[in-house]
Amino acid sequence: MQSRTKKLHWLDYVLLAIVLAVVAFIWYRIEGTLNYKWRWEIIPNYIVRWHPEKQTWVANLLLQGLITTIRISIYASILALILGIALGVARCSKNLAVRMLARTYLEVLRNIPPVVVIFIFFFFLSEQLITAFNIEGWARSIARQEDNGMWEFFFGDMRRFPSLISGVVVLALFESAFVGEIVRAGIQSVGKGQIEAAQSIGMSKPDQLRFIVLPQALKKVVPPMANQFISLIKDSSIISLISVQELTFKAVELVASTRAIFETWITTALFYFLICFSLSLLFRKLEKPSVTNN
Repeated sequence: MQSRTKKLHWLDYVLLAIVLAVVAFIWYRIEGTLNYKWRWEIIPNYIVRWHPEKQTWVANLLLQGLITTIRISIYASILALILGIALGVARCSKNLAVRMLARTYLEVLRNIPPVVVIFIFFFFLSEQLITAFNIEGWARSIARQEDNGMWEFFFGDMRRFPSLISGVVVLALFESAFVGEIVRAGIQSVGKGQIEAAQSIGMSKPDQLRFIVLPQALKKVVPPMANQFISLIKDSSIISLISVQELTFKAVELVASTRAIFETWITTALFYFLICFSLSLLFRKLEKPSVTNN
C-alpha cells in the first residue's frame, strides 16, 4: 500500500482535487439551486421488502430488475458466443458467398446505432418468432401451474417470459457481431504452419477447425471476450426501450412513482458498477495463470 502511495505524482493529487471539486459543485447545485430533497431512506425498501403474507423478505423493484439483468446477460452471452463463433468461422471461409454474407452482417451491425438495431430486431424478428412458436401461450400455461418453481428460478415470472426472450434474442444478435470479429481475429492469429501440418496428415477441414484452430483461437480471445461480456451487461440497459423489465426499466418505474431521481439512478449505477467491476477482477485473475505459463 505504501509503495502505491509513493508512486503517486503531484498531478494525481491535482486531478483528485479537481474531481472532488466537481462533485462538491454538483452537490451544491442539487442542494441549493435545484432545492432537491434527498430521500435515501426509501431506497432500501425498493431493493428488498417485507412480505406480510409469506413472512419473509422478498425482492422489490430494483433487486427484481437486477436479477432479470443478470439472467438476460447470461443467456444472451451464451447465444452471442454461439452465433459469434459461427460468424467468425464464416468470415474465414474460403467460400466467397459465405464470407461476404458474414461480413455484411458484421459490418452492418457494427456501424448502426444499437438503439436502431434493437428496434429492428424486436419488431421484425423477435416478435415474429414469439408469435410463430406461440411462446406467449406456452408461458402462460406454465405460469398457471403450481409446481413451476424451477421455471421461475431460471426465467423469473413466466408471464413475462416472452419479454425476457425478446431481450435475450435482440441483445445476442447485436453482440454476436462484435464476438464474431473477436473470433475471426483469433482464428487468423493461428499460424498457417499448423494448418498445413494438419493437412499433411490427412485431417479434414472440420477436424482442423475443431482440434487445431478453434482451441487455440478461443484461448487467445479470452481477454477481449471477457471485456465484451462486461460490455454486454452494460448494453443490456438498452433493451429497456422495448419494455424488457430489467434494472434500467425498473429504475424508470421507480423514478416515475417516487420522484426520487438522483437516489434511484445513483443506486442503479452502483449496481451496474458492482457487477462489472467484480467481473473485471474475476477475469483478471483468470488471465494471470495463462500469462505466467506463456
